[in-house]
Amino acid sequence: MNPTVFTLDIESRWRDMDAFNHVNNASYLGYIEEARVRWFKSLSSDWAGETSAPVMASVTVNYRRPAHWPETLRIELFSERVGGKSLTLGHRILSAADPSVVYCDGHTVLVWIERSGQSVPLPDSVRAACGG
Repeated sequence: MNPTVFTLDIESRWRDMDAFNHVNNASYLGYIEEARVRWFKSLSSDWAGETSAPVMASVTVNYRRPAHWPETLRIELFSERVGGKSLTLGHRILSAADPSVVYCDGHTVLVWIERSGQSVPLPDSVRAACGG
């Protein structure tokens, strides 16, 4: 596995629960998005500027086991592939108390576009953070 580029601990929320007392599958995507946005913001205040921003091209989530409330979850992001205009970020959600407990893993493909919808090169700050 590639080195982790960002880690975020976040609390599961009561409102994230489904009818089976598990964290709802859609909430996992929200946790991953929160980590991704905080990572981008840590790299540059202009990560989603007036001229360009990342958009999600695809996402894969492999649900390994249900998470519950209350629990502190650890979201890890790692660089899988750095392209000219796109980035594939791997992600995992673990138990912060016991990192051997993996709730999900997968990856997200992001493409940087300008406001017209045309793709543009990755920002230098993102490329540098991914070792590219």
